[in-house]
Amino acid sequence: MASNSSSNQINVPQARDALNSMKYEVARELGVNLKQGYNGDLTSREAGYVGGYMVKRLVEQAEQQMAGQSF
Repeated sequence: MASNSSSNQINVPQARDALNSMKYEVARELGVNLKQGYNGDLTSREAGYVGGYMVKRLVEQAEQQMAGQSF
């Protein structure tokens, strides 16, 4: 199934601020020096660690929401 959208695009624009807040919160918790603007001094490992942990958190939140729903 082909798609014209990039995987880096936010599908729900209203979520942009929440995702940015989560990114900085996760980076702070992991001890990664993430700052506003250019972060070219981060290693690939650090950037991947922050992104991976964000995905883990989002999956956990979705699981919790799904567990609370009755079908």
